[in-house]
Amino acid sequence: MFRFEDPIYLYALVLIPVLALIRWWMVIRQRKQLRRFGDMELVRQLMPDVSRFRPLVKFCLLLTALALLIVVLARPQMGTKISHEKRTGIETIIALDISNSMLAEDVAPSRLDRAKMMVENLVDHFTNDKIGLIVFAGDAFVQLPITSDFVSAKMFLSSIEPSMIETQGTDIATAVTMATHSFTQEEGVGKAIIVITDGEDHEGGALEAAQEAKEKGMRVYVLGIGSTKGSPIPVPGTVDYMKDNTGETVMSALNEEMCKQVAEAGGGAYIHVENNSNAQEQLNHELDKLAKKEISSTVYSDYDEQFQAVCILVLLLLIAEICIMEIKNPHLKNLHLFSRKKTVTVLLLMMTMSVYAQTDRDYIRHGNKQYRAGKYAEAEVDYRKAMEKNARNPQASYNLGNALLAQKKDSAAIEQFQSAAKLETNARRKSWIYHNIGVICQGHQMFGEAIEAYKEALRNNPNDDETRYNLELCKRQQQQQNQDKQNQQQNKDNKDNKDKQDKNKDQEKQDQQKQQEKQQQQDKPQMSKENAEQLLNAAMQEEKNTQERIKKAQHQKQTRKLQKNW
Repeated sequence: MFRFEDPIYLYALVLIPVLALIRWWMVIRQRKQLRRFGDMELVRQLMPDVSRFRPLVKFCLLLTALALLIVVLARPQMGTKISHEKRTGIETIIALDISNSMLAEDVAPSRLDRAKMMVENLVDHFTNDKIGLIVFAGDAFVQLPITSDFVSAKMFLSSIEPSMIETQGTDIATAVTMATHSFTQEEGVGKAIIVITDGEDHEGGALEAAQEAKEKGMRVYVLGIGSTKGSPIPVPGTVDYMKDNTGETVMSALNEEMCKQVAEAGGGAYIHVENNSNAQEQLNHELDKLAKKEISSTVYSDYDEQFQAVCILVLLLLIAEICIMEIKNPHLKNLHLFSRKKTVTVLLLMMTMSVYAQTDRDYIRHGNKQYRAGKYAEAEVDYRKAMEKNARNPQASYNLGNALLAQKKDSAAIEQFQSAAKLETNARRKSWIYHNIGVICQGHQMFGEAIEAYKEALRNNPNDDETRYNLELCKRQQQQQNQDKQNQQQNKDNKDNKDKQDKNKDQEKQDQQKQQEKQQQQDKPQMSKENAEQLLNAAMQEEKNTQERIKKAQHQKQTRKLQKNW
């Protein structure tokens, strides 16, 4: 595929017909002036060495060379540059959950953004490895086939949003199964499937899929992201939260038990992701355990520059134009092949060739152009390429931090700003760096870190009023935060004291009731032992008399009275 990187320079080709018209007008004017001397045939005989066609040929050669120089300025590019390399590393497929529950903000700035930061940091940790990306919710698809092009991986990562998949849910089984079929056919290389999810497995079958991946020689690692206490899910673009059919706010919690079971079935490890870097370190440590093997990698870069061939053609045209003389029989002693004008032209051509050998400054300029256009992801790619050209360039590192900040990748932006601060020697620019770090920390209510960053910025530029204002504002916010914490602690202590007092009152009331019952039992009249024996004997005697009467009645003779009829 052919293209021009800077096609705006092609508008300069309008000069070609303009110059041709000027040349045509000058030739006509020259002929008119010659006619004033006399007959044209006689004039030609007086100038036998002058050629009628060589000046035209020389002009056409110069005009063609100019047109080709304009094409060089437009930077012609052809196809893609493909390089095959041998690397020693592992293969990793990342399955990223992009369901709506990943928008919960119990992990700053959100579960999904935190997951993206982890993937980006993981890519930065890779050197000779391959990586692939799968996104899933109620369904799954391959976002990036397994590759060694880490720059493309970051570009694809920045465009991931929950709206990419209409079917909502969390089908971990489908994602793991798809990942098992996305690896290369290389044998003996460590293969890892990293599932980043909040564990709300709505479909089932995740344990079986992880077990199948383990049997094929792969390891399944699960990064559980979120809080087990649960968090509401914000609706994008609003200040409201998602609600269920009954109108209740949906609370999404990390299913840590299910995540552990999937990791155990897949022969990997479970890692809980919080607002720190411990999870990243644990994951890197686990991946370092996998077997590494020399694998072949196909690396795709940007369009390959083709201006060199055009410049060679321009040089040939200029040499031909220099060698062609305007007279028919030139003498070698009169040859001035390298006149001052033509020497300057050749030097300009050589300078053009040297300029377009891509440098880190070229990438920075192009990245600045993308940044001003609001294309922050593309600007990030250019700045990273500039850093690959020159890792000691503080401007590239600083601009990369700004591009990350514009994409709300705050943790990665802070890392880049810190790297830029170490490289930067200009005090004013270093002040800008620490100012940006302070703004990020202040936005996340990390007031202590923000205050230190602002102080460092003022040390480098004491006249920065904006930084001084932010510093004072941050101090007040920190005081307010400390006061709120003290009030909360005091309210908690008061509540605990009140609960303790209420508990003591209830205990005293129960003790009083028990005392009263005991006193009532003591106040009841008690029967003496003699009276109790008398009552018992009387009851026994009464029972004995009753039995005797019944027995006597049974032994008495019965009589029958007869009525006489007379």
